[in-house]
Amino acid sequence: MALSLFQRRLGNAPNRPGVYIMKDVRGNVLYVGKAAVLSNRLRNYFGSPANLPNKIRRMLGQLDDFECIVTDTEAEALILENTLIKRHKPRYNARLKDDKTYPYLKIDLAEDFPKVYITRKVAKDGARYFGPFASAGSVRQTMDLIKRLFPYRSCTKAITGKDPRPCLEYFINRCVAPCTGVASKEDYAKVIDQVTLFMEGDTEAVTSDLQTNMEKASEDLEFERAAVLRDRMRSVQKVAEEQQIKVDANPISDMDVIAFTQSSQETWVEVFFIRHNKLVGRDHFFMDGAHDESPGLVMGQFIKQFYQSASAIPPRILLQHALEEELIVQWLRELRGGPVRL
Repeated sequence: MALSLFQRRLGNAPNRPGVYIMKDVRGNVLYVGKAAVLSNRLRNYFGSPANLPNKIRRMLGQLDDFECIVTDTEAEALILENTLIKRHKPRYNARLKDDKTYPYLKIDLAEDFPKVYITRKVAKDGARYFGPFASAGSVRQTMDLIKRLFPYRSCTKAITGKDPRPCLEYFINRCVAPCTGVASKEDYAKVIDQVTLFMEGDTEAVTSDLQTNMEKASEDLEFERAAVLRDRMRSVQKVAEEQQIKVDANPISDMDVIAFTQSSQETWVEVFFIRHNKLVGRDHFFMDGAHDESPGLVMGQFIKQFYQSASAIPPRILLQHALEEELIVQWLRELRGGPVRL
């Protein structure tokens, strides 16, 4: 683009919030940013280039064109910026590496006898979603754990309650066999409730429920069932003890803890998920395009990309580095529909 035309377009940039898109001579997106006032932000790029980070100066050396998209508010600009970064994967933006759709665990509560699925799509369909997980391997490890602890079905057959005999899963205490009518719809729902509570980190509620059921089975002289429930309760307690976290005398309650380390090539982000004062999960993510960026900016970019599709946002998020954008806190509160403390 000719310099005179470029300067004229810069002078006509909107004095409104929105998103700007930097492109090279081939039309490839180099960088996506947001601004409370687009004209002011764009002038900052060209007023004093020597004061800009090395990465941004390199980007300007390849710049041939730019585009502005006006939004009603800066909050809308933040959401649009994140969407465009995911879509175009600009070379000069900090972004999650291999940013495909991350896997989740799904429990479809609309089914009479719900299963636990692995899915990469989150919909507003009344199902419960847990995640995202960083990889298929990490979500499968979690699924294997809950399958060892809770006897929900893993088959895909239609459940009529009239099958003549259960499969092997029933005889090794890995399913309550609703297919044969051994477990009613209500009995099976209690198993799924326990899975949900466990995934939420509320192991006390799970063990309390199992103990109640165990004592009732014993009173009814169902000693074999009572023994199965006892073993299941002990397994859940063992997992809970391994997850337990203490900070002085104060419970942490629900919190995510995020920290990262950088090299010249990549950025490694660790996320710890704490629910009901227990470490219920830990995952790691890689980010591209984050070198030469300030720690606060990298943290902000990760939070925007991670929590936009997260199944749950806790009331507190502990960060290794303070954010540079206060707007992110407001955005998280709107996503959660409640207070979020960073």
